[in-house]
Amino acid sequence: MAGQTLYLECMSGISGDMTVAALLDLGADEQVLQNALDSLPVDGFRIQVTRVKKNGLDVCDFHVILDGEHENHDHDMEYLHGSGGHHQHHVCETESRRHAHSHGHVHRNLADILEIIEKADMTAGAKSLSAKIFRILAEAEAKAHGVPEEQVHFHEVGAVDSIVDILAAAVCLDNLDISQVVIPLLCEGRGTVRCQHGILPVPVPAVLNIVQKYELPLHITEVKGELVTPTGAAVAAAIRTSEKLPGKFTVVKTGLGAGKRQYACPGFLRAMLIVPEPGETDIVCKLEANIDDSTGEMLGYVMEQLFQAGARDVHYIPVFMKKNRPAYQLNVICGEKEAAGLEEIIFRETTTIGIRRMQVERSVLQRENRQAATSLGEVSVKVCRRGAKEWVYPEYESAAALARKHKMPYWQVYRMIVEEIDDNKGTQGL
Repeated sequence: MAGQTLYLECMSGISGDMTVAALLDLGADEQVLQNALDSLPVDGFRIQVTRVKKNGLDVCDFHVILDGEHENHDHDMEYLHGSGGHHQHHVCETESRRHAHSHGHVHRNLADILEIIEKADMTAGAKSLSAKIFRILAEAEAKAHGVPEEQVHFHEVGAVDSIVDILAAAVCLDNLDISQVVIPLLCEGRGTVRCQHGILPVPVPAVLNIVQKYELPLHITEVKGELVTPTGAAVAAAIRTSEKLPGKFTVVKTGLGAGKRQYACPGFLRAMLIVPEPGETDIVCKLEANIDDSTGEMLGYVMEQLFQAGARDVHYIPVFMKKNRPAYQLNVICGEKEAAGLEEIIFRETTTIGIRRMQVERSVLQRENRQAATSLGEVSVKVCRRGAKEWVYPEYESAAALARKHKMPYWQVYRMIVEEIDDNKGTQGL
């Protein structure tokens, strides 16, 4: 089921807190976010969402406030270090944070972080995205310091705010029903940054590892300083589905997320919810494989894995293969960037020995999700447009919740919702 399209304009770079602030400014539910963060088995923080001025503009600011024990003094700087045998490999951090370190603090590895995510009161989609971002980050830091991923540890002094940033970004993206993300470019600064073991060039190694592996377009500006943090790069790598904006689109809403540092650039991340103009086309990738010796349970599991890894659609078609064997044809629709990873899942989880890959041009309707008031209660609907024509479809989960609440057949609830909307009743929210 297609959701909304997000365009991130990273002219001043990207960090975790900038991303969360921009998404909140776009309309992500702050109470949903607060409930998710309240459920974390992590102590020592609270969040603050305020408005600040950046270059004279009114901008949203997301601030993770740590208590004295966890304070790291520089929210944007990263927080990882690896431990290989008796040696520790420390990641770039400011002088103020370095003096805050003490040997008595707890260290968390990736397994610990994934356990925190699993215990949180978040949707399955938000949990999956959070885990994906952390895995990207751990992989990049492990490569930078020459240690296995399982030996990369998240130090409590600096980890709490970054844990919150990543989980908050995932919750907000899920709450906004973002399914497609366009990031044409990451603008980065230049120069050096002081770290615990000396001075490193900007971009720092973890950022370079991420942009290299995930093919994120990078532009080095004249700004002196670090604009793209490892957390920001990991979020971008995890969510980007395209680097190309549609030729024509309408902007549904704009959000501005403030950065904490003062540089010779605007210092905020601009996010837009966009809808391609009617008749707009884009390119997607279609993967196709014939499978004649897998069970239904195996195929169901594969479908779950593919959706979690970013597939836009997955379906099976019954077919007859050579020797009249009944079989299934697997079809996967995805972005070009996700194709290689999805192929790995198909080869790993099925018995196929070949996958057909093809680029497909598709036409896209304008679409957005809204709320409508009906006699049965408020319902989520998808509004699709092409020129002057408009279609409104109730979302399944929302209609099903009303059916359960009123103890009515689902088909009857769905029909009532459609009829009321068609009769221009109860559409105040549209």
